[in-house]
Amino acid sequence: MKNLILVVIVIAVVWWLQSSPSVDDVRDTGGQLSIGEYRITPLQEQFEISARVLGRKDYTFGREADLSPMDLALGWGPMADPEVIAAFDISQSGRWYRWRAQQLPIPLRSVQTHSANMHMVPANQLIADRLNDIREGDLIELSGQLIRADAPDGWRWISSLTRNDTGDGSCELVLVEDVRVVSDQ
Repeated sequence: MKNLILVVIVIAVVWWLQSSPSVDDVRDTGGQLSIGEYRITPLQEQFEISARVLGRKDYTFGREADLSPMDLALGWGPMADPEVIAAFDISQSGRWYRWRAQQLPIPLRSVQTHSANMHMVPANQLIADRLNDIREGDLIELSGQLIRADAPDGWRWISSLTRNDTGDGSCELVLVEDVRVVSDQ
């Protein structure tokens, strides 16, 4: 009996880890956007990108995970080319995207301005489910808004608005309103 209970617990935990996180829908109350307790301020209302998924990292714990259950490391232009990205070892952790290459196949500045770690904030459960289906190597089209999120206690998270920056604060915080896989791997 103990083995059966253990098997059921393991199956339940695996199912929970593999399922889409439950997300709060974006609410518009008289022109003010919110997600749960967070006030959402659009910084760039039209954001669109066609890119290759260089990496994906899911998050379930922490304040940021309340809004953004996943980060996508994305590459566009030369960083969407499978031959170019084959030269890179790509990893993600702690809301950062990192890459290494023994020899750069393109100029460093092209790597910096044609790839980024983006924090995905699904606008609703349907978008969360679509994001959950995305895998490394997929070519995707994504649209939404770059945003700022504020909590009642003064905490805030602000999107970068340029692709010329690097380092801390250079990630995009994207309220995802539509996403689709154009081709997989």
